[in-house]
Amino acid sequence: MNSEIKIDKNISKGEELAPHEEMLGIILGFIPLAVVKCAIDLGIPDILDNHESPMTLDDLASQLKCPKSSLYRIMRFLIRYNVFQEKPIISETVGYTQSPLSRLLTRSGKHSVTDIALLQSSPVMMAPWNTLSAWISGKGDSSPFEAAHGTDVWGFFAANPSHIKPFNDGMACDARAAVTAVIEGCPEVFSGLRTLVDVGGADGAALRSIVEACPWINGINFDLPHVVSEAQESVGVQHVGGNMFDYVPKADAVYLMKVLHDWADDECIAILRRCREAIPQDTGKVIVVDAVLGREEDHKINKVGLMLDMAMMTYTSKGKERTYEEWAYVFYEAGFTRFTIKHIQIYHSVIEVYP
Repeated sequence: MNSEIKIDKNISKGEELAPHEEMLGIILGFIPLAVVKCAIDLGIPDILDNHESPMTLDDLASQLKCPKSSLYRIMRFLIRYNVFQEKPIISETVGYTQSPLSRLLTRSGKHSVTDIALLQSSPVMMAPWNTLSAWISGKGDSSPFEAAHGTDVWGFFAANPSHIKPFNDGMACDARAAVTAVIEGCPEVFSGLRTLVDVGGADGAALRSIVEACPWINGINFDLPHVVSEAQESVGVQHVGGNMFDYVPKADAVYLMKVLHDWADDECIAILRRCREAIPQDTGKVIVVDAVLGREEDHKINKVGLMLDMAMMTYTSKGKERTYEEWAYVFYEAGFTRFTIKHIQIYHSVIEVYP
C-alpha cells in the first residue's frame, strides 16, 4: 500500500494560503471588537492610563483579580492589533503600557470612543446583521433592524428607555470626535457666523463643542421634542423641538452632521429644502459633515466609509453613504447652486453648500 503524500510543487505556499488566510480574517472580523469590549469592561485602558510606568502581567492580573494565563492571551491579541504596547522594564521583564489607540478607550478621555464600541457591540446593534440577507433577497418587507426588533431604530429607542442612554452616549461620542476634526481641520468654516442651527443635534453635544471653540456663535440645537427635552442646558445653546421635514429655525448657517445619510434621496432633498429656507439667500450656507465615498487617495478612509454604508443599509434601510455625484444630485435638486468639499483627518468630509 502506497502511503506517500503527494504535493503539488507547482503551487507555492503563499499562493495557496494567502486567500484562505485573508478570508478567515474577514470571517473572524467580529473578534477584535469583542476583545476590545472585553478590555473596556475590565477597565484595562484606564488602569494602564493611571499607572505611571509600564505594568507587569503579575501586577495587572493582581489588580484585576483574574488568571494570568487568560489575561496574557487577551493582551497578546490586543498588542498584535496595536491597541496596547509592550515595553522592557528590567532584564527580560516587559510591561504593558498605553498606545495611541488604547488612549481612545479610556472612560474619561477627551477623544474617547468607548461609548461607540459599547454601542456597536451591544446585542441590539448586532442582531440586525443576521437578517440582512433576507431583506436583500426580498424575503421580508421589513428592514433588517425592523425584522430584528419589530420597529425602526428611532421607534425602538423611543420605546425602550433602558437603551436610550447607551445610544445617546454613542452618538455623542461620535459627534465630539467629528467636531474636533472639523475645528482642527478647517476652523474657517465657522468664521463670520453669528448663529448656527444644528439640525438633528440630539442632546446638543456637537453644538456645545462648537460654541466652546467659537464663543461668538449662538447655537440652536434642533431635534424632535422628546429628544431635546433630555438635552443638557449650556451657555450659548438654545434647545428647540420640532420636525426638520416641516421647518428649520432661522440662522446664518445650518449644521448637518451625519443626518442626511439616514435618509433616502427624496427625503434628503426635502430636508435640504427646509434648510435652504432657514438661511439668508445671499450670505447663508449649509454645513454638511458626512462621508464622501470614492476617496481613492486614502484607501483606509474610503474603507471605513464603505463599512458605514453597510451599517446604514442594516440600521435604516433607506439611508446610505453618498459619492460625490450622489451628493451633487441631492444638493442641486434641493435648489442649491454650488458646494465645496474639504477633506479632514477622519472619514468625514466638510461640505459647504450655498444657495
